[in-house]
Amino acid sequence: MLRTPEQNQEPVWLVIIRLLRWHKPEGRLILMIPALWAVFLAAAGKPPLPLVGVMVLGTLATSALGCVVNDLWDRDIDPEVERTRDRPLAARTLSIKVGIIVAIVALACAAVLAFYLNTLSFWLSVAAVPVILLYPGAKRVFPVPQLILSIAWGFAVLISWSAVTQTLSPPTWLLWGATVLWTLGFDTVYAMSDKADDSRIGIKSSALFFGDYAPLAIAIFFAGTVALLAGLGISTHLHIAFWMSLAIASAGWIWQSWRLRQQDLPNSAYGEMFRQNVWIGFILLAGMISGCF
Repeated sequence: MLRTPEQNQEPVWLVIIRLLRWHKPEGRLILMIPALWAVFLAAAGKPPLPLVGVMVLGTLATSALGCVVNDLWDRDIDPEVERTRDRPLAARTLSIKVGIIVAIVALACAAVLAFYLNTLSFWLSVAAVPVILLYPGAKRVFPVPQLILSIAWGFAVLISWSAVTQTLSPPTWLLWGATVLWTLGFDTVYAMSDKADDSRIGIKSSALFFGDYAPLAIAIFFAGTVALLAGLGISTHLHIAFWMSLAIASAGWIWQSWRLRQQDLPNSAYGEMFRQNVWIGFILLAGMISGCF
């Protein structure tokens, strides 16, 4: 049941904003970044502005869908986790019915935007939906559910690149691979803050799967990201600005990998490193755009 205003002390529209995580923009931006990487690189730094707008709105709609679906799946689990117990569906400040309606609206918005795209991009958008819907279930059965999330993130590259070129070329797959590894890295960092709760309630995560080797695994994921982005820079003939941004990103990931090796990091440190990856992503975006000229 939806709580009364006296119980909730918060307007319904504000609760829905929290359901969509719009009060935490870093999670929305970090999905937008690979889409922008792809659309600018595929267009050699000069994509049509309407297409950029579609990609920005599309990532907002799909991330909203993902958040609501995740919270519907986890509404009885989230109350057991320190980080998620105040989410609207977990705290019962929104009803399941409202959650489903919001999910349908988000999916409808994404569908409308997809009709702007060419045939290949449209069907890639359709293919991404089952991955988004099933990811929360993967946390119950698949040992590394962050891989499923990373594949979902990778669709942002495939959709955006093909929206410009109407095809998928070797550089597309280099960027796709870099995005998958980067997502595996930063989302494993994020999962480390929930290790104790996830272990207690039986939820699977890459942080639990790798255990004491999680910092090493994250370092390998970030190193693979750098290698694939370097290959992308060579294959697309990007100029010095890109290589400077890649050097900055590499330094950031090396620092994070070193810090993760420290014992007894506070849980807040993992969220901080997650947010740092948003800045790293935008630094790389600036380097990619500048490197095209």
